[in-house]
Amino acid sequence: MKTMPARWSQTAALSTSLVASALLTACATHTTPPASTDTNKAAPASFYARGAAGDLAQHGGARRLDGDLTQALKATLSDRPAKNVILLIGDGMGDSEITIARNYAEGAGGYFKGIDALPVTGQYTHYSLDRKTGKPDYVTDSAASGSAWATGTKTYNGAISVDIKGQPQKTLLELAKTAGKATGNVSTAEIQDATPAVLVAHVTGRKCYGPVATSKQCPTNALENGGEGSITEQLLNTRPDVTLGGGAASFAETARAGQWRGQTLLQQAQVRGYRVVNDLDSLKSISQANQQQPLLGLFSSGNMPVRWMGPKASYHGNIDQPAVTCRVNSERTASMPTLADMTQKAIELLNQNDKGFFLQVEGASIDKADHAANPCGQIGETVDLDEAVQKALAFAKADGNTLVIVTADHAHSSQIVYPDVKAPGLTQALNTRDGAVMTVSYGNSEESDQGHTGAQLRIAAYGPGAANVSGLTDQTDLFFTIRNALQLP
Repeated sequence: MKTMPARWSQTAALSTSLVASALLTACATHTTPPASTDTNKAAPASFYARGAAGDLAQHGGARRLDGDLTQALKATLSDRPAKNVILLIGDGMGDSEITIARNYAEGAGGYFKGIDALPVTGQYTHYSLDRKTGKPDYVTDSAASGSAWATGTKTYNGAISVDIKGQPQKTLLELAKTAGKATGNVSTAEIQDATPAVLVAHVTGRKCYGPVATSKQCPTNALENGGEGSITEQLLNTRPDVTLGGGAASFAETARAGQWRGQTLLQQAQVRGYRVVNDLDSLKSISQANQQQPLLGLFSSGNMPVRWMGPKASYHGNIDQPAVTCRVNSERTASMPTLADMTQKAIELLNQNDKGFFLQVEGASIDKADHAANPCGQIGETVDLDEAVQKALAFAKADGNTLVIVTADHAHSSQIVYPDVKAPGLTQALNTRDGAVMTVSYGNSEESDQGHTGAQLRIAAYGPGAANVSGLTDQTDLFFTIRNALQLP
């Protein structure tokens, strides 16, 4: 196993205390940061080098910093409006999930060049509400959490951008469209899944993907009952300029009412001007996407395949089974775009709008692999998200007018534990980049389905308005941070 480079080319996230220190220093110098602050050029290159200094066994060898960063951090702060916002979500990506993936893929002294490369960090609280009492439900699902940042309104688990009374709440994507901005929605899940759905639909139950499920589970939303329709039907009506992900199966369903009754949702999309693509080559061929001809990429019937595969954790798996090295998932063929591919293409297309854009990108199966107690699955998905973040950051640094935010919707179950522990839950040992063994444990739920947790989440940002994620915020603050940065109505 090769040793890691002594230094790396990007930044790791700063601690909240450092952010606070820099902000206080900035306030002593300026009432507000100068409007001319250029977040693209202000910080020196050394500010972004955060790998371990050298031999981890030597004094100072594990140190990531090589001096005081106060002035460099001050230089990255700007209160200018942003022309564009790129929000990247790691579904289920708590601090444990980031650390597990980093240790495996980069080593203990390494860091992610995207996820860890944002200069301002904080933590936010996330919880849903009990639908009947309105009191906190301390463990949220992806629907309630996504609705919180999409609309600024807390709601119940399972709700898609409606409040606890079932009333629709305006989303960031809808507001961005009203302002004339281009909009995009990218996910490795079905595009009807909770996180992408919260931007484009308003339904009382998250599983109402198509007309069939909506008639049964969300009858008040069904078209035949005077509602706005299923998530897929509402997506077509909301009409983002770019929509990329899985979920083709729901488009085979037939509309049960309205103008498009009797036609499949895919036929409806094509008649309404959507350009539909289903592989990497066809995605690459697209040079324009707008309201006249939106882009709809459907690359899998369900969720898109994960990057890496490996055995699921098992009872005493770290003791009874050998440590494993994750392997490439053969189901993810070269004809299928990666999350980085989809992110890059979405940015290229949306950036053609002179008024700017709002783009949400989700790495969805960190959560899904965590539920399945599959460490290789969740690690590969985290690496995928990191590569997408790198694409967003590269654009933002060149552009100078783009706010990039990276966070998660909820925390999850995986933990790093002692290698020889006889844990009560499920465990798996992994061979890391360091040439060492790391044991991952799952044990907060039944063996068949690990559960979310309620721990606060990391949020990090780069670009105009990035300071607004520092310290402790709430998930709903993210809605207002983005709305204010883009000066949306």
